[in-house]
Amino acid sequence: MKILVVDDERFIRNSLQEILGDEGYSVETAEDGAAAVDMIEKEHYDVVFCDIKMPGKDGQEVLDFVTSSGIDSAMVMISGHGDIDTAVECIKKGAFDFIQKPLDLNRILITVKNASERSTLVKDNKVLKKKVYGQQMVGASPALQHIRDIIDKVAPTDARVLITGSNGTGKELVARSLHQQSTRSAMPYIEVNCAAIPSELIESELFGHEKGSFTSAVKQHKGKFEQADGGTLFLDEIGDMSLAAQAKVLRVLQEKKLSRVGSDKDIQVDVRVIAATNKDLRKEIEEGRFREDLYHRLSVILIHVPSLDERAEDIPALVEYFVAQICAESGKAPVPFSKEAVSLLQQRHWPGNIRELRNVVERLLILGGNPVSAQDVKDFV
Repeated sequence: MKILVVDDERFIRNSLQEILGDEGYSVETAEDGAAAVDMIEKEHYDVVFCDIKMPGKDGQEVLDFVTSSGIDSAMVMISGHGDIDTAVECIKKGAFDFIQKPLDLNRILITVKNASERSTLVKDNKVLKKKVYGQQMVGASPALQHIRDIIDKVAPTDARVLITGSNGTGKELVARSLHQQSTRSAMPYIEVNCAAIPSELIESELFGHEKGSFTSAVKQHKGKFEQADGGTLFLDEIGDMSLAAQAKVLRVLQEKKLSRVGSDKDIQVDVRVIAATNKDLRKEIEEGRFREDLYHRLSVILIHVPSLDERAEDIPALVEYFVAQICAESGKAPVPFSKEAVSLLQQRHWPGNIRELRNVVERLLILGGNPVSAQDVKDFV
């Protein structure tokens, strides 16, 4: 855990640094509010101990900066006897706690422990939100608006959808949007990356298995189709699925029932299937690697997601979105990109599409200046 101590009294700064350092925390100090703000802009601190009364920029101004910037450091205000009312006002503004002078060792350590637990909860909440809500479809280009229009029409139905496009274009975002806007949105949304599962395990993963059906089957397992019952199953990279598994998927789509590996008992399932691929399935069919009848079952609705090069006008909005997202995750204030920097990014070729752009934005936030300049783009991209 990283801690910042802000106080114009050297004795208090040094005492807190020594006490908290002995407890194993990483502690830095600032002698006034202006220095503190400068440090907080550049580095994330889990806890900030901040004196209220300081010459120049005082503790309230530091607190206002932290809260208005969306930085999630736990602000602990240090108050003198006459500052209690001000400390209470700081709590109302978003401070985590306040400690009254003279400082009490036990109170300090308890406050740090509580702040640590709070920091863990904040991080867990961010992870949970990311899992639940995921990314967003960002941009206003005609190509992206066309996809949104299709989603609006198709999502409320149970029609199967096949999403095509290169890696990194955001096919999974389209799939998630289809589910979230459907009548099944309150039911499970299960994702399967067909390319990431070994061919010998794909059937067990999709359809489940009975205990003892093969060497490592130590207990009964429900497959992804059963887990998604009543909801949506997203089969990503379906072009990499084995022909044997394709045949079983086709049966589930036709008959709405499956049998687990090692069982001859049929299980009824009600699942909407959305599939995605970066391959040309027509070509895969011609070369005998994909079943034509499965292709027709999956492609009731076809949605093609354009490459980033085809929607370069969305790059400014995407850069702004990724800056806000990355800075929020690290607890830092957002760093602007100059117009010239964004213009250079728009002129660039993006073989890795949106995924590559996000990585580049993160790299520029780490290595570039504030704001990120055109020269930063030339130096680091």
